[in-house]
Amino acid sequence: MGSSRLVIAAMRVLPKGAISRLAGRVARARLPRPLLAAGIRAFGRMVGVDFSEAREPIGSFASFQEFFTRELRDGVRPIDSAPDAFVSPCDGVWGASGEVRDGTLLQLKGRKYSLAALLGGEREAAVFEGGTFATLYLSPRDYHRFHAPCDVEVVSARYLPGTLWPVNHLGLEGVDGLFARNERICAWMRLAGSVGAPGLCLVAVGATLVGSVRVAFDDLSTNVPGAAMTTRSYEPPVVYARGAEWGHFAFGSTIVLVAEPGVVALDRALPGTPLRLGTRIGRLLAA
Repeated sequence: MGSSRLVIAAMRVLPKGAISRLAGRVARARLPRPLLAAGIRAFGRMVGVDFSEAREPIGSFASFQEFFTRELRDGVRPIDSAPDAFVSPCDGVWGASGEVRDGTLLQLKGRKYSLAALLGGEREAAVFEGGTFATLYLSPRDYHRFHAPCDVEVVSARYLPGTLWPVNHLGLEGVDGLFARNERICAWMRLAGSVGAPGLCLVAVGATLVGSVRVAFDDLSTNVPGAAMTTRSYEPPVVYARGAEWGHFAFGSTIVLVAEPGVVALDRALPGTPLRLGTRIGRLLAA
């Protein structure tokens, strides 16, 4: 058995939710500012953080958690202003992308998973058949907040409890249906000014050490012991302009974006291709 398989086998018996909650408590701990700043600098150098982009100086953070969810300086992520631009909702890299076929998405080449399982229902998944999807990965070095890819109205959201497998190559290669098994929040959105079905769903997927996924428009909370699936609707819908922040991860993770047919044509890229918040990744077909 290879080392990767050994790691996955070990993780099957570990309490991943409890470990992630403990990691969250450690990340939120208040430390002496000089010690905390030194730790942040060391971590940032190790993973490749660009400190010059942070809005606040390193010494201003009261915990590692505040640093992980840091804001950016104005202007460092310009948002494409073309009327038909569909922009990246986050920093990170491309993962698998393509067409929704037979109710499935690609986790990676040769490995499929169920869209109904990801969204929590067959009816919700059916409307995306023949549409497009993209998987966007955030790493620990990345800016951890996520934003609207175009002008949207959030019409509903769903929290789906689950486990917290890692979303790196170990998890992708070793765990079937990874994104449909991990903790996640699905946000259904329609293009601003449109009517009818939402058209888009953005799924914020948790991971090991990322027990906390938060959205700005609701108090839905992930990684709560014993929690059940929760669905909420918003009337009137919550409106976000292109590039507006609507949530954040505690420590980087994954966004799975799904669009109905006729909504967006994605400029798909090879897995591992870098992404920057606000850069164009597709074209709105109704613009």
